[in-house]
Amino acid sequence: MLTSAVAAQATTAFPAYKAPKIFGTTFQADPKHDFTKRISPRHDGILRGWITDVRGGVAEYEPIKWKKGTQTEGYFVGPAEGQVMAYSSPIASGVVFLSAFGCKPSMGDLTVSTKTGLGAKRCSRAVLIKRHGAQERPALITVHKGKIVQVQEIYTP
Repeated sequence: MLTSAVAAQATTAFPAYKAPKIFGTTFQADPKHDFTKRISPRHDGILRGWITDVRGGVAEYEPIKWKKGTQTEGYFVGPAEGQVMAYSSPIASGVVFLSAFGCKPSMGDLTVSTKTGLGAKRCSRAVLIKRHGAQERPALITVHKGKIVQVQEIYTP
């Protein structure tokens, strides 16, 4: 039996890229990317990151890493102020958005795979844009041919 994430991957038109560690403690490198030039798409693959802004169907996003906490298990952080690591890509019209909190704007339903801690409920592109354009949510962001083709939320309590 296929999980929702695997089933969604099987119905897409992009290769199965190797996913990073969900709670990795370093930012993922993109050695081919030149951050001194204008903001542009990340190279093909999966980035552990969050969307920081959405305008006109184009998302700006950046890598994140897990920072272990002293009072809690920890939390995700983005690059420090002044550290340029942002990307920008159009959100594909057929983007696969796998939510960890259901498709309602209130994010009331928990729809996460208990095995992986990743979102398992497929929601619309409109829900993705509304939710991720309003607040930074940790996710695995898949880029293929310069477009965001999949966003799978990472569950954090």
